[in-house]
Amino acid sequence: MTLFRLRNSSNPVERGLAACQPHFVTAGLFSVIINLLYLVPTLYMMQIYNRVLPDSGLVTLAALSVIALLGITTLSGLDWLRARILVRAGAQIDVALAGSTLATVMAQPHLGRQERAEAMRNFDQLRQFLSSPGVFALLDAPWTPIYLIAAFLLHPLIGLLTLVTAVAIVTLAWANERAVKAGLTEAADHASQAYARQHHIVSHAEEVRALGLGSALVARQLADRQTTNRLSVQAGFTSGNFGATIKYLRLIAQSAALGLGAWLAVNGSLSAGAIFASSLLLSRALQPVEQINGAWKSMVEARRCYHKLVALFAGTQPREFTVLPAPSGAIQVERLTVVAPQSDRIALIDASFDVAPGEIVGIVGASGAGKSSLLRALAGATPPARGHVRFDGASSSDWDPEMLARHIGYLPQSFVLFSGTIKENISCFRGLLGEGGPELDEAVITAAKAIGAHEMILGLPQGYDTVIGMGALGLSAGQTQRIAIARALFGAPRILLLDEPTAHLDSEAKHALGKTLAALRMRGATVLLSAHDSDILAATDRLLVLQQGRVAERPLPEGLPSLRPVPHRPVTSQTPASHEVG
Repeated sequence: MTLFRLRNSSNPVERGLAACQPHFVTAGLFSVIINLLYLVPTLYMMQIYNRVLPDSGLVTLAALSVIALLGITTLSGLDWLRARILVRAGAQIDVALAGSTLATVMAQPHLGRQERAEAMRNFDQLRQFLSSPGVFALLDAPWTPIYLIAAFLLHPLIGLLTLVTAVAIVTLAWANERAVKAGLTEAADHASQAYARQHHIVSHAEEVRALGLGSALVARQLADRQTTNRLSVQAGFTSGNFGATIKYLRLIAQSAALGLGAWLAVNGSLSAGAIFASSLLLSRALQPVEQINGAWKSMVEARRCYHKLVALFAGTQPREFTVLPAPSGAIQVERLTVVAPQSDRIALIDASFDVAPGEIVGIVGASGAGKSSLLRALAGATPPARGHVRFDGASSSDWDPEMLARHIGYLPQSFVLFSGTIKENISCFRGLLGEGGPELDEAVITAAKAIGAHEMILGLPQGYDTVIGMGALGLSAGQTQRIAIARALFGAPRILLLDEPTAHLDSEAKHALGKTLAALRMRGATVLLSAHDSDILAATDRLLVLQQGRVAERPLPEGLPSLRPVPHRPVTSQTPASHEVG
């Protein structure tokens, strides 16, 4: 079975494995010496029977024993080194591939949570396989023909017995692979889905408990596990049946080799020492095949993970982006169509409008009208199914995503924070990229003060160095949202995209947000915000109204919430909507 292809390739998985090739070559060379030294006990036994016992040669026995001890010691030392080399190979592929795998997972918006989690599990399983017993079996397998030749040299009948047994075991191993491959693949796929559901349930344990869903969801999870276990057990039983048959056949063959050797010795065709040598040679010839059969499940899983990772990277060619000048704040949206993540539902249809630098635009509409989808597309969180988002005339696809993100302050509707300190969250973890010092601290505090969060943060146990858990555990919704707004303001970006910025703010924080919008207007920042709060909408220059995924532009009326359909200025290109995504 060809597990992996180690060759020059544009695919990072194959390049990562190629980086481990020196380790595999070294381990293979050690395997050559190790398997030669495995002949030492056989030769030692033959020499004792043929040279020591007939002549009572104690000096010869001592010399042979010293040579055998040196050989076996060398064998054990090389085997120990080979194991360490393969552990190094696992560490090497982690260095070569872990970062690019995680970066690719994060950069592909079409992947769901389950697919993202599965990708890293696939990588870890592939890495673990590289230092598993299955690799040792693969390195030793080429020596089966060598031992087979040695058995034929001992006596043709011994060689024939070894050959027939090896063919029978290889056939059983092949039948085992055919029998369990589909079941193992199905069990692995079902287990991935079950773990994804379990992670989601555990992550929202409080909500599950409050809604009284515990028993029902636990029952569904147990049903998922039972299905996974049933598939795994069926594959395990099948593999176990083949494994037991192979072990039985090997033991019978070893005994048969002893019997055949004794018969040949009686007839004078074989020496007495060769009786035991025939059994040892047969055992060594068959051991790699039996080891491969025992490790077959991990090999099949490693191959599946390998192909999954290759497919993950397929079509994701690295691109060198031209460094564009910082945007002035002008935004042009051209026939933008957006599909809701992980579904076929069109959330935004042929949206076209312009935003001038320094404008503050409110986005309004009923729930599900596409407000969040529009802001996500502008921020680059969701790729357009069709159309373009341009900043100063340059398409968003022509920007390095991380460089563009430095010019855009984005507040998602979920205002998610990440595990780390408050300072790290506000600064977008720039300290991990080598940025730091007083300038970074000053920028963090300036952003927090802008939304009135500075005093609130100082009141926490360690202030800006307070560590928050995943999902901002330990903070209220209002505190979390203010920190998320401070993150959007960090670095004084030219463009701000705020999704429901007042959803969990108290009156004091809303007042601070109003002052922030006034300050943003003064420095010429472009702001697009979705809101239901009429006080915040009153601070905007004009409104974009979303209706069932379509954009209509209206001016800010004198009195909210009534919205008069009076044109503010022409939309750049508003064409009839199409529900096809092309």
